[in-house]
Amino acid sequence: MDLVLLSHGAGGLEMSALIDKVFLSRYGNAAFKGDDSATLQLGAQHLAMTTDSYVVTPIFFPGGDIGRLAVAGTVNDLLTAGARPLALSASFIIEEGLPIATLERIAQSMRETAAECGAAIVTGDTKVVPRGSADQVFITTTGVGEVLRVGVSGAAAAPGDKIILTGSVGDHGATVMLAREGLLEGTSLKSDAAPLAAMVINLLEQGLEIHAMRDPTRGGIASSLNEIARQSQVLLEIEESAVKVKPGVAAACEALGLDVFKVANEGKMLIFVAPKDAEKALAIVRSSPYGEDGGIIGEVKAGPPGRVQVRTAIGTARILDPPSGELLPRIC
Repeated sequence: MDLVLLSHGAGGLEMSALIDKVFLSRYGNAAFKGDDSATLQLGAQHLAMTTDSYVVTPIFFPGGDIGRLAVAGTVNDLLTAGARPLALSASFIIEEGLPIATLERIAQSMRETAAECGAAIVTGDTKVVPRGSADQVFITTTGVGEVLRVGVSGAAAAPGDKIILTGSVGDHGATVMLAREGLLEGTSLKSDAAPLAAMVINLLEQGLEIHAMRDPTRGGIASSLNEIARQSQVLLEIEESAVKVKPGVAAACEALGLDVFKVANEGKMLIFVAPKDAEKALAIVRSSPYGEDGGIIGEVKAGPPGRVQVRTAIGTARILDPPSGELLPRIC
C-alpha cells in the first residue's frame, strides 16, 4: 500500500485497510467503533455525529443530484445510530467556471432535502479552486443528531434477529453509471437517493427492539452485511429470492458484469430487529413511500462468526464476500 488507488474509496476491503492503516492507527478512540456515526455522551445527553464527502459524477442524474445525495447520505448515517438528525454543515469545493445557476440548483436541492427530514443546514464553507483542479463541485456534509435509542450499533446484532431491507438494491449505482456513459435513454432507471428520517424515527418511537441498522451505500449490501457480521461476530443468512432487484437494474448489472449485491444504494436501510417485533417493523417500513418494497431478507445466526451466507433459489448456499477492487468510482 504505497499509493492511494481508486479501489481505496470503493467501500470494500481496500478502503477498510486504508482506514485501519492510516487513520485508526493514529486517532482511533472509544467513539470510533466502526459504525457510520460516532456516538458521544455529553452529561446526560447522547449525541451522534457523522461526516461524509460527495464527489459523484455526473452531478445531476435521474432521481437526484449531488446536493440531495449529500444531505440524504449524512442524515441516513445519523439514523443508523438511532439518532434524530438535528443540524448539518455543508462545505463546498467549487471549480472555477461552474455556472452560478448550477450552484443555486444544488443549494436549493439541499435545502429541500434537509427540510424533508426536519434538519437544518446551520453552517458551511466555500473554497474555489482553479479550472481543472476539481470536477465541477465536491461537497462535504457533517451532521449532528440526538440519540433516541442508545446501543443501536453494527456490533449489536444478535442471533435470531430478522434482517429487513427497505427496498430494491442497486438503483443508485446502476443509474449513475449508465448516466455517466450516456446509456440511460429508453430506460426507467432512477436513483433511490432519499432521507429515511420519517421511516426510521417512527420505528424508534414505537419502542421496537432494533439492534442494528446500516445504509448500504458504497459496496452495496455485500459490504454492509459483511461489516455487521464482523462487528457482531455472527453469521448472516440471506435468502437471495427475498432481495428485490428491479429488472432494469438487473439488466444493467448483467451487461456491465457487476454483482448487484455490491452496487451502491442511497435510500435504503438494513434493519436488524428482534423476531418478536419483525412483522410490526416491516409494516411500518412499508407504510413509508421509501419502504413500499421492503421485506425480510434473512436472519442472524450464531456462527460461523463474521460470515455472510446467501441461500439461492435452488437451495444451495454461497458465501457473500465483501467487495474488492475498483467497482464503481465517483458513485457518491
